[in-house]
Amino acid sequence: MVKDDFSYESVKDIFTAFLKKKKMRKTPERYAILEKIYQTEMHFDAETLCNVMQNEYRVSLATVYNTIELLLDCSLIVKHPFGGQTAKFEKTFGKQTHHHLICSKCGAVKEFTDKKIRTMLKTKTFATFETTHYSLYIYGICNKCKPSNKRKDKMLLV
Repeated sequence: MVKDDFSYESVKDIFTAFLKKKKMRKTPERYAILEKIYQTEMHFDAETLCNVMQNEYRVSLATVYNTIELLLDCSLIVKHPFGGQTAKFEKTFGKQTHHHLICSKCGAVKEFTDKKIRTMLKTKTFATFETTHYSLYIYGICNKCKPSNKRKDKMLLV
């Protein structure tokens, strides 16, 4: 497999090798869940994923949760703890390193990239620690939730 090959087939091959190594079954349900995850560009939670899949493929919520755990173990998805919300997940294979802005009021999440931050963190070394990867979450208030915007909205209604 070519390192820069970000196709679904590459992801499927990684998952198949992982299941084989762990001596686990290669079920159609697991592959359907993997495919649905890799068709989306958004963050997702297990219940929403299960509900979306019901239109095309019958899978139980337990199967979705179990498959998510497997995909976390083989690093094909990552879990995001977006400030007290239901756990959100995101595909990792073929995605550029990015960061997250999280609104503390409404829970909105916005992704952004910053080459300076990425370079700084990649080159940062620690005496007794080897970095393998990182996540950056910045919490604050989005424009929609800022009190100044709400006052402007009220003025427009008067």
